[in-house]
Amino acid sequence: MSSSAPAGASSRPVRVLLVEDDDLMRRSFTVALERYGYEVKAAADGLTGLELFRDESFDLLILDVMLPGLDGIGLCRRVRESSLVPVLMMSARGDGLDVVAGLEAGADDYVVKPVDTYVLVARIRSLLRRATYAPAPGPGRAADEGPPSEGEMLEFGDLSIDTAGMEVFVSGSPVALTPTELKLLLEFAAHPGVVLERHTLLRNVWEYGWDGDSRVVDLCVQRLRRKLGRERIETVRGFGYKLRR
Repeated sequence: MSSSAPAGASSRPVRVLLVEDDDLMRRSFTVALERYGYEVKAAADGLTGLELFRDESFDLLILDVMLPGLDGIGLCRRVRESSLVPVLMMSARGDGLDVVAGLEAGADDYVVKPVDTYVLVARIRSLLRRATYAPAPGPGRAADEGPPSEGEMLEFGDLSIDTAGMEVFVSGSPVALTPTELKLLLEFAAHPGVVLERHTLLRNVWEYGWDGDSRVVDLCVQRLRRKLGRERIETVRGFGYKLRR
């Protein structure tokens, strides 16, 4: 089983698995990422990528949607059967069904090809930072209460969040969340009962410095609802979402 290691956890380089069937793009992305200090293992098809994922440990996966043998959507689903490693999808059809299918399969984010190297690296850095995310205090907390103390357990009905161990429980049973799902939940937990607009969540969770695709928010909320209960996160039509106290 492959697992994710937080960036900065050791002096070793961050290991990236890149699965891209276009030879030129695969070589170009590999060289570019290695220049930024990443250790890259590349595969040209989904089945080879799955074998590498199962045999080695990676900190992040970059998967093209259109792959021979096993496509990127199917590969992402197979990965999510055993791992919460961050997954970045690449699609040549940014406004197509590929984006939705990839996010529904468990991907954390996506980029549209062709993509500049600096954009790709920015998305990678954002994904890796989520593994070490800690919530900031927000208007949902009392002014004199301060930020959550180390080891504080946040309680919202049958939902419990251990802010030190970064663990989530529903009715006492642990719930496995991807780094993005966890960061989104912690953002809600830092502002309980407060409506958070989609563009605010894009900025604070996905770290978009511009108006990104709100579908990543909507689909990540859907995944959280499946894991935590559909009534836990409420939709406020025309505005955004809020965590019920």
